[in-house]
Order: sequence, then C-alpha cells, then structure tokens
Amino acid sequence: MNALEKASKIKEILDSKKALNIEVLNVDEKTTLAEYFVIATGTSITHIRSLAGEVEEKMEELSIKPNNFEGKMSDSWMILDYGSVIVNIFSPDAREYYELDKLWK
Repeated sequence: MNALEKASKIKEILDSKKALNIEVLNVDEKTTLAEYFVIATGTSITHIRSLAGEVEEKMEELSIKPNNFEGKMSDSWMILDYGSVIVNIFSPDAREYYELDKLWK
C-alpha cells in the first residue's frame, strides 16, 4: 500500500468513527518526516482515544502497524506514525492551538 492509499484508508476509518474536520495534507515537498499528514478532531478524550484505537486496529488488520504511537497519556492529542503517513488526532482546543493545518498547507 503506498502512502496515498494509507492516508485515504486512515481518513475513511476516521470518518466512519465520526471524526471531525478530517484533512489529508501532502507534505512530501515540505518535510522528510512523512509524505502525508492526516489531521482530525475528536469531540472528547474518549472520542480521541476511540479514533486512535480504531485506526490502529483497522490498519493492523491490513498488516500495517504504527512505528510509534504518542499521546496515550494526553487528554488533548494522539499521534500515530506510519512512516510515510502521520496521523494527528486533536481535541478542538489543541487543534486550534497547534494549527497544523495552516502550518503545513
């Protein structure tokens, strides 16, 4: 599965769990960190954890495991690193504060 297919699949998973404001940003020419960032908002810490857990579970079903999973103890964000795709799931306040959408567009 190439990076765009991964990002699209992750967006589909997040959408199925009612994530808000899902963005898929091509950052390939802006950073060596990844080819795509997927950014989404959860409505509560429970929702954020549910979204991250669903992405991890559904991607593992495709034999794709994250290289890293940060923010498990956070109450406002979680990040899953799939190498070519990095998934950022924020609370509304954290997303507004960090403004990754603006930073990477």
